[in-house]
Amino acid sequence: MKSVKEIKNEFESASESRLPGLFEEYREDGRRGVVSLIEKYQKMLDRLAAERERLEKMRIYEHKYEDLGLVCGIDEAGRGPLAGPVVAGAVILPPDCEILYLNDSKKLSAAKREELFDEIKEKAVSYGIGMAPPERIDEINILQATYEAMQDAVSELSPRPQVLLNDAVTIPQISYRQVPIIGGDRKSLSIAAASILAKVTRDRLMLEYDKAMPEYGFALHKGYGTAAHIEALKKYGPSPIHRKTFIGHFVTIQDDSAGEYS
Repeated sequence: MKSVKEIKNEFESASESRLPGLFEEYREDGRRGVVSLIEKYQKMLDRLAAERERLEKMRIYEHKYEDLGLVCGIDEAGRGPLAGPVVAGAVILPPDCEILYLNDSKKLSAAKREELFDEIKEKAVSYGIGMAPPERIDEINILQATYEAMQDAVSELSPRPQVLLNDAVTIPQISYRQVPIIGGDRKSLSIAAASILAKVTRDRLMLEYDKAMPEYGFALHKGYGTAAHIEALKKYGPSPIHRKTFIGHFVTIQDDSAGEYS
């Protein structure tokens, strides 16, 4: 008879498809260690089945429009912060693509977003990332700057999509068919993937800004208007990446041709 340790090694090295066979092989083994192994790996398979069911529900829009051709998800990160760019992601996933635990970027830890960021890029048919810097946001307003970032992200796609699934917006000056979906990053795999590309790209940029300007704490708040950020803004004054049109409630701004802050 095999030892519990030997059986444990079998389970640990087994592929997902091999596990049901091991369950059957050792089902009559009453040793507590073997029973625990079967329970542990059965729960793992149950979790995977539930996750795949969740992912399939998030393909409802992709399935709805797949007969029209390639379907692309669009989302942005950074519309609300006081500093830094707004970043947009565009992602075309293959119909049979499985990226476990793909979800709205806001529902994921930073570590999981980083992990999924690489997997999305690896498995995507095509992806694009666009951004608009703070000075452009100040020039044309955040909504128009967000549209520009989205347009840039779409322009990077090759092959081109036939349908765009957008998180709640309709992008101007885009000839593709567009489907705005309220709460799209929670309802569409493609939009969720785009949200992760946008979020991770922007967060990485803010970490770089933090190295150059550590006094503002960009690594912690990523430019959002936390109490600590506002306190630093008042203490040190605006940095070159602060959005002038966003910070007037906190500091006085000198509106002149040089665009200098006071």
